[in-house]
Amino acid sequence: MFRYALRRLLSTIPVLWIAVTVCFFILRLAPGGPFDGERPLPPEVKANLAAHYNLDKPLVEQYLIYVGDVLKGDLGPSFANQDFTVTQQIMSGFPYTLTIGGAAFVLATVIGVFVGCLGALYQNRSADYWLGGGLLLGLVMPSFLIAPILQLIFGNTLGWLPVGGWGDGSIRFLVLPIIVLTLPHAARISRLMRGSMIEVMGQNFIRTAKAKGIGPRLTVMRHALKPAMMPVVSYLGPAASYLLTGSLVVESIFGLPGIGRYFVGAALNRDYGMVLGTVIFYMVLIVVLNLIVDIAYAWLDPKVRMR
Repeated sequence: MFRYALRRLLSTIPVLWIAVTVCFFILRLAPGGPFDGERPLPPEVKANLAAHYNLDKPLVEQYLIYVGDVLKGDLGPSFANQDFTVTQQIMSGFPYTLTIGGAAFVLATVIGVFVGCLGALYQNRSADYWLGGGLLLGLVMPSFLIAPILQLIFGNTLGWLPVGGWGDGSIRFLVLPIIVLTLPHAARISRLMRGSMIEVMGQNFIRTAKAKGIGPRLTVMRHALKPAMMPVVSYLGPAASYLLTGSLVVESIFGLPGIGRYFVGAALNRDYGMVLGTVIFYMVLIVVLNLIVDIAYAWLDPKVRMR
């Protein structure tokens, strides 16, 4: 297992390098610059700033300097917010992103697996239709549409929950954004789980277990759940990556102080350091999450380790 994990980890290094290289040159070659604002700076001031941030050097030299700093763990300064480095800003916003993304990931997995199992056990019955159809609404409706609807109903009309902000960090402020993030992934997981469970329940070893007098619940928990989870595990990596990196819209709608706030501001202000640092951080996070999923998949199916 260790050799398999090490092999998978080493294979991601070229991917990270290519992604960083492409993002670096796209940002540098795009029109405009980080010091082109509504109020133009005097040429001598722009020249001093460019020299301070090594932007006056040849593009290849800038790239080599940046890659060298990244290898030393330094993501560089932020052009827009000079009081804090890129690393400091990412670390200040990541706990909020991790809180709502992690909670949504756990809820989506639990709800999706549970509803998928029920849908398989009660196939083409009312429970299957109601539960599956309810989650399907979260799949077909985008988050930027679900979020305002929930804010209008539970915030403005009923007054049960706050419509945005972090407040004192209590659960009341997190309920709506977590629901918005959970719904589409719970729907996808339930559909994967339902189809996989139906297929597994038709296998010979399940028929043997039923012939021995084992009840349906025990059959599912002891014999069917593990093999039926394999398609779900394959999806959990991209789902976790999206929940932690793709919550920019949800964070913006609910006014949450996560990484999305810094990334959107950096993109609008052409803050090279912040954009590149956020991309690198997200990519490393995605690599780690996908590696965990690969290890879990290899544990579920030992044949994967032999490939």
